[in-house]
Amino acid sequence: METRSRIVKTNQQGPHERLAETVQKHLKHEFRRPIADHTRCAFDKVQEKLIANKRPLVFDSCCGVGDSSRLLATEFPDHWVVGVDKSGHRLSRERAEKDPANLILMRADLNDFYRLAVEAGWKPERHYILYPNPWPKAVHLGRRWHGAPVFPAMVKLGGCLELRSNWKLYLEEFQIALRIAGHQSRLKAFQPDRFLTPFEKKYHESGQPLWRLQANL
Repeated sequence: METRSRIVKTNQQGPHERLAETVQKHLKHEFRRPIADHTRCAFDKVQEKLIANKRPLVFDSCCGVGDSSRLLATEFPDHWVVGVDKSGHRLSRERAEKDPANLILMRADLNDFYRLAVEAGWKPERHYILYPNPWPKAVHLGRRWHGAPVFPAMVKLGGCLELRSNWKLYLEEFQIALRIAGHQSRLKAFQPDRFLTPFEKKYHESGQPLWRLQANL
């Protein structure tokens, strides 16, 4: 029997009342949490490959099981496609021998990985954040990417940034955060001609609209 996905429900009436205050605070103060050893080790492994064979870079954050990263690696065969997710279990679902040669999948904490990437001078041509990160309760603003201390590092990476979600308010807040950081963006509903992630397929088949936020940083 087909399972319909739940619509995101929130106790907010609109963008979080403390959004601007939170973003401005993070823009003014450097995120100083110590980098975890396991993420530094993971980053060093990725960096070694990038340096050994220089190519343009596509960064796929929160890549889940890696489906989006594999499709992007096929779409951009002359680029490195780096997919990062915090769950090793999700990343291990597919056999590595099936992966394109230009694909690097790595388990790491992006709160640390983003800062290491900025420190190393990464300049991705494209940066995708395709898996939803809504945390819909108002009390959880700090767990959404635009409300997190690492948000300034995400922006500093630059490139063509694209986020997708079924929760419009999440992307509206991200758009406001980008504007506070000095960047314009475009937010529109979209109908995918192909599904980059399982969530897109799931929500589309449940009749929920999909939203896409794009910004040239």
